[in-house]
Amino acid sequence: MNDNTSLFYAGTYTREDEPGIFLCALDLGSGRMEIVNRTDGIANSSFLAVNKAQDRLYAVSETDEGEVFAYAVDAETSGLHLLNRQPTRGAAPCYISLSRDERHVLVANYTSGHVNAYRIENNGELAPSGLVQHKGSSVNRERQEGAHPHSIFQDPDGKYTLVCDLGLDEIVFYRLEEGKLVSHHAVKTAPGAGPRHFDFHPSGRWAYGINELDDTVNVYEFDAQTGDLNILQTLSALPEGAARGSASADIHVTPCGRFLYASNRSEDSIGLYHIHPSTGMLTAVEWVSTNGKTPRNFAIFKGGYLLAANQNSNTIVSFRIDKESGRLTPTGYELEVPKPVCILPIRK
Repeated sequence: MNDNTSLFYAGTYTREDEPGIFLCALDLGSGRMEIVNRTDGIANSSFLAVNKAQDRLYAVSETDEGEVFAYAVDAETSGLHLLNRQPTRGAAPCYISLSRDERHVLVANYTSGHVNAYRIENNGELAPSGLVQHKGSSVNRERQEGAHPHSIFQDPDGKYTLVCDLGLDEIVFYRLEEGKLVSHHAVKTAPGAGPRHFDFHPSGRWAYGINELDDTVNVYEFDAQTGDLNILQTLSALPEGAARGSASADIHVTPCGRFLYASNRSEDSIGLYHIHPSTGMLTAVEWVSTNGKTPRNFAIFKGGYLLAANQNSNTIVSFRIDKESGRLTPTGYELEVPKPVCILPIRK
């Protein structure tokens, strides 16, 4: 491994007896990618999280009987060794993250409508510590017949735990107290929006959410003291004239805080927005094809690259990020990976 290479893990929709988590390398000079290692024994490893020391990796198994897996990361090879696995007591866990203090792992179960907290033991293994069942519905009778938590994560200070619940049209705030998720507050989105993923601006002043069902992006002012969000702006996640597809997926802000990207699976593209430096408001700039089908998750690398996971064309495609404009240019390289749905950069 040299200074011009960045490693990343890719989570996939594969069977338990197939390779499911792929360790890959990105050449920061060219954008070329290659597979370094493979891990099997986990079905549908659709979302991954790694600790700051990068010696522990956690993954959900998005199945009807959901599970969460804990792995030790080999210091030399970055290969994975299973530590333990725990049931989520629900169905289709689709998101996992670590608390800011790295004492707990947080999981969202889409189908069964509940969220989990797990205590991280000294050896990296997981032990259940909290579970909350969301209840309710919203206006879309087909997709919002019940609660559907789609992501769970903490604010930059680790004071609050937020859940985007697609089924309730809510961003639900909790306090994590001794491993228990204690209800704090809920912020409503527009009826039928379907909040899915979320990212904070590096300043901590603003936050951005992508809504799957109405294909929109929300700009929020974040109150870190009270744990609240105030919607400042709503924009389309699709280019003008595009048909709504209820398929907007992922959202990320660049580390410099100047650019925001949002993926949508109906148009197979990623949109670029410029962030106003004093207001946090967005201006739509362009949409770029991901050169594949059904871009789900994508990731930004500090070396000036964006990698998109094209689930239904079995490819990860790399793009250069123009440091002045944020515009994306395909490198010409793609990596064949079965049904990739999550990209997790390490050693950035």
